[in-house]
Amino acid sequence: MEWVETTGKTVPEAMERALDQLGVDESDAEFEVLGEPKTGLFGRLRAEARVRARVRPSAPRSKEASSRRRRPERARGPKSEVKTTPAGGDDNDDTEDSDEPSSSERSRSHPERAPRKRSNNRNRQRNQPQTEGASTMEDQVALTEQGEIARGFLSGFLDAASAPGDISVVVDEDDEIISIGVEGDSLGHLIGVRGATLQSLQELTRTVVQRKTGARNGRIIVDISSYRKKRREALERFTRQIAEDVISSGAALSLEPMNPADRKTVHDAANEIAGVETTSEGEEPRRRVVLKPSESA
Repeated sequence: MEWVETTGKTVPEAMERALDQLGVDESDAEFEVLGEPKTGLFGRLRAEARVRARVRPSAPRSKEASSRRRRPERARGPKSEVKTTPAGGDDNDDTEDSDEPSSSERSRSHPERAPRKRSNNRNRQRNQPQTEGASTMEDQVALTEQGEIARGFLSGFLDAASAPGDISVVVDEDDEIISIGVEGDSLGHLIGVRGATLQSLQELTRTVVQRKTGARNGRIIVDISSYRKKRREALERFTRQIAEDVISSGAALSLEPMNPADRKTVHDAANEIAGVETTSEGEEPRRRVVLKPSESA
């Protein structure tokens, strides 16, 4: 997933605009602050805050990832550089041993302790917990494997809820998206008001998959009775109607609070209409889209 760059009067405002563009919650995105806001004389804003963001996870999939997970091998020689968030430690044995006395000096002083100390160093390094930003091959789990685990969980969930349905799994390897659709009769109670229950079920499914596999790659999207597709189409029609009112009246209109995915749908739909532009205002979960006449119109 590519980075998007946004600006705002404050860093949080710039981050919110990035979430609007990505259409995801804050927990599904990672950020980099490129510039803090700068003020000039009398507190006037001289430069806005600038951030960039992308959908988590960002580590590229490797063709050898699955084979390395099945057959882990001890690395020999210097490790290749991986362009990810810097980890807090180094698992190279040579780093910690470099400050120790030479083998001859250890033999003359404490010959019986020399091998034990080297072994303890290695054990300490192996047992040292990895930092959150570290990227390992074990984090890369095949999307098809994640999809089947999600299918199994949802199947059991539907049985427990006495809500029979057919489950389909579609994997997009390019965008690393696992789309899971559930079709059946009388599933409305699993969607909830404005998809709130569906969103919770999606988060629960993703948590189960991550705990069972340790995967940090792939994004799971759960849909029931094509609700997300119908919701998107309805929002696009609604946005076109509101845009016509804004253009004819020349006055801005503020919509009801929406989640990031719905806000993105409104932004995208409005961007295709000449004479109107959009912005987001407020804080989560009350953040909303405002449509107003375009300044260039």
